[in-house]
Amino acid sequence: MVNRVSKRAATGALVGLALGDALGFPTEFDDVPSILAKCGPWREMDLPRPALVSDDTQMTLALGRALRTAMERGHLAPKRLERPLREEYVDWYRSPENNRAPGHTCLTACALLARDGLPWQDAGRIGSKGCGANMRVAPIGLAPGLGDEQRSGAAQLQSALTHGHPTALAASDLTAHAVHLLARGTDPTGLVGRLRSYALERRTHYDHTWLGDLWTRSQDPGPEHFIARGWDECLDVLDRLQEAVRTVSPETDPCLVTGEGWIAEEALATGLLCFLLFPDEPLTALRRAACTAGDSDSIACLTGAFAGAWLGADAWPADWAERIEHRRDLLALGTLWDA
Repeated sequence: MVNRVSKRAATGALVGLALGDALGFPTEFDDVPSILAKCGPWREMDLPRPALVSDDTQMTLALGRALRTAMERGHLAPKRLERPLREEYVDWYRSPENNRAPGHTCLTACALLARDGLPWQDAGRIGSKGCGANMRVAPIGLAPGLGDEQRSGAAQLQSALTHGHPTALAASDLTAHAVHLLARGTDPTGLVGRLRSYALERRTHYDHTWLGDLWTRSQDPGPEHFIARGWDECLDVLDRLQEAVRTVSPETDPCLVTGEGWIAEEALATGLLCFLLFPDEPLTALRRAACTAGDSDSIACLTGAFAGAWLGADAWPADWAERIEHRRDLLALGTLWDA
């Protein structure tokens, strides 16, 4: 077991997430030949100046602040988290800084969350499994003192406020669990197997305490059927990931194997693949994630969260970490949870 305090896993994960976001933000929507023409060899990609982040980091910070507020008020429970989450998401929606290519689902859902009296279950888009929910969920895997059910429930709730599709819920849960395991020192070589076991255990568990009657907005015959759809899609992509880790060349665009990352389960798998190809070379992992044909900033921010949780704050060179946008806010949350 790695000493979690000494490696400062929370700081490493949050800074890594933002670095991946900033590295991948300029390459999002480009194919690999275009990225290589613009940036040169992918193993030599440099952090942009200034190192601006996208909505991925903005929403991660919104979730982190909401989680901090909720935990300061006592035992983490659905209503205690839902109110500050809703406020933070709406503040993000209304911010003039919300100009970093935000996703349509998040914008639509946050506009509805701003309506007084509207149940959050009616704001979240039940048909959307975009990656906008699991690219921001890392704080829930990093905050200390949460039980397994709290971590799972909180991860799914924060997704459901915007992305209510069962696959978005399951992918957010898995992402938070992966970050948590890596921060606690779980060896990356066994990570995919641990995630598969976790998904199988939770496959038909619908958490009424955290999700309420969300499932009734779908066409499913019952809550267990609803949630199992999401876990099954995640299990399918984990199988592809397990094979890819053994067989894929690092020189191949990871999106060709595990998907382009626009949807939740593919963002999780492709972000994990980039990390698992280079578990002890965090900058190489980030560069591989940023040089992809898909949702490069979201893939790279997930890769950075996994690498930082595993290796800690010292994984990132000072000249990169010191110029990342929102550095002070990222360090404040990381320092709080590392303590």
